[in-house]
Amino acid sequence: MSTTIDFEGLYRDVIPSVVSVYVGGHRRAGGAGSAFVYDDQHLVTNEHVVRLANGSDTSRVELRFADGSWRVGDVVGTDAYTDLAVVAVDDLPADASPLPLATQNPTPGRQVAALGNPLGLDGSISAGIVSGANRSLPTSNGFAIPDVVQTDAPINPGNSGGPLVGRIGSEESDPTYEVVGVNRAKQGDNIGFAVSPAIATRIVPDLVTDGRYRHSYLRARTLDVTPTVAEANDLDAPRGVLVVDAVGPDGGSAFLNGCRDVVAHGGVEIPVGGDVIVAIEGNPVRTHEELMRYLITETSPGEPVAVDVFRDGDPATLVVELDERPAVRGRDRDRDGGSPIPIE
Repeated sequence: MSTTIDFEGLYRDVIPSVVSVYVGGHRRAGGAGSAFVYDDQHLVTNEHVVRLANGSDTSRVELRFADGSWRVGDVVGTDAYTDLAVVAVDDLPADASPLPLATQNPTPGRQVAALGNPLGLDGSISAGIVSGANRSLPTSNGFAIPDVVQTDAPINPGNSGGPLVGRIGSEESDPTYEVVGVNRAKQGDNIGFAVSPAIATRIVPDLVTDGRYRHSYLRARTLDVTPTVAEANDLDAPRGVLVVDAVGPDGGSAFLNGCRDVVAHGGVEIPVGGDVIVAIEGNPVRTHEELMRYLITETSPGEPVAVDVFRDGDPATLVVELDERPAVRGRDRDRDGGSPIPIE
């Protein structure tokens, strides 16, 4: 339940669990980020926070807690596709309690606070509301993180990896709080983005236990079927996602058919002739973001999934065995990512 927040009380209760992260000894915006206590041995932050400016990973980071004490943490797990990372740390301060991840994604209008280390300013708080949900946030590696939370709470360089926090319940005498997003990026005035709790809940446990998350890989690049795309492809309605291209395992034949041609329509070039995905395992697929959210949160590599498509105008159900998405290599573009615009 969303309730009015006493931001002074929130800050007092939550800030001991918010951590400033410094990479390579840099106490400046370019080498600083934020994190929050996940359990009694681990912190959650962004993958890009623990990555040095030259693109190489570092295994150790310096951590400053709200009580002024310092620790050194070991980076034990990273996932570049969702920009999440886990840091292990011994001997947490006594008041640095774990912050629970929300069990549901927040809804627009909910009051939230972003806590962290913006511009190297330890222990900062900014407030706002959830401005939108189910956003898709492109990354520099060509992947788009689905299910992202949008907020107007100011998020600046250094806030990355810190918690976006909302209040739970309505008990005035003993309020509790939950993490409704892992702050990641700013784009323009009054627009910030955070990785959703649904994605974090799926990814973080594997980063703690295995050091990585194995992403399902459909081996297809898709495009939302807008009215223009539907008209160019002689579809009766704008629904689903069009398979622009697809490849099979080891470059062999693909389960899905990609587009065979490109035509000029309405002054733009539109791919035509590919399969149109309308559902996966019986769940409707209306956008590329919905497809990616389902793959991340509901499937694992090696699993067969039923994909409902329209192929040459006729309905069909294909059983597709999911592959494992390759590891990110530099800033290479990847499939399943559409044509994103990098946002850092």
